[in-house]
Amino acid sequence: MNREQLAAQFERERGRLRAIAYRMLGSIAEAEDAVQEAWVRLDRHDPERPEDVRGWLTVVVSRICIDMLRSRRARREEYAGTWLPEPIVTPIAPDDPEREVVMADSVGIALLVVLEQLSPAERLAFVLHDVFAVPFDEIAQVLDRTPAAARQLASRARRRVQDRAPTDDVDVRVQRPIVDAFLAAARAGDFEGLLRVLDPDVVFRTDGGGVGILARPPVAGAEAVARQVQATGPRFAALAQHVIVNGGPGVIVEAPGQPTVVIAFTVSKGRIAAIDIMGDPVKLRGVDHRS
Repeated sequence: MNREQLAAQFERERGRLRAIAYRMLGSIAEAEDAVQEAWVRLDRHDPERPEDVRGWLTVVVSRICIDMLRSRRARREEYAGTWLPEPIVTPIAPDDPEREVVMADSVGIALLVVLEQLSPAERLAFVLHDVFAVPFDEIAQVLDRTPAAARQLASRARRRVQDRAPTDDVDVRVQRPIVDAFLAAARAGDFEGLLRVLDPDVVFRTDGGGVGILARPPVAGAEAVARQVQATGPRFAALAQHVIVNGGPGVIVEAPGQPTVVIAFTVSKGRIAAIDIMGDPVKLRGVDHRS
């Protein structure tokens, strides 16, 4: 296989590799870096080209992601507030088939938050096996462990995901009226109205990049979250514009003189189970919500 053929095959795999890397890293920019590094390594893989390019690239990009996760863990120890992933913000245009594909391949913010709590090895085993159906013998190669050990890692990660990540209501069109009711109650400062749409165990998380007013611990429980929203929501809810965030309902808030904020809602069983507010300008620099 010559270099031109190799490059063509890599381009056919790029989307899949980027999807793996985003689920591993929660960052679009870091995912792109990981995929590009995988290409550099493939291009240098002389004199013998791998026979199974797809499998080889999966292993390589996974190892790159593991290294990136391990190196950044030390930097997170002093991170103020909640670290939230870089959101994928999509304008609302249901008749656009390309956007439907993006939504179908999306991973919710709440799930990414839970994945962030796993060890790098658990995260990789879960993502590769449960999301991308990679066999455990291949996962074992990445982790330098036995297939049985890789299976145990995936099983442990799966239990933690099931315990901690709320199950989204499937259809965004069903979820949006619940978000509308939340926004209406927030604009009015309606405490009881907020309680009606919040799950009793709702979690309210904010990420300002480790600095500023969003660098605060999570708030949990319907009453505590309702009080938080009642105090700050009326100023911002009126400016909220509907978007799709990681395949689910969300809004973007652009207030004069204030940094842009993206809010993702996780709606489960007809109530809001998680509210994730992302205001880190580094993570939002690529956001374009215009149709």
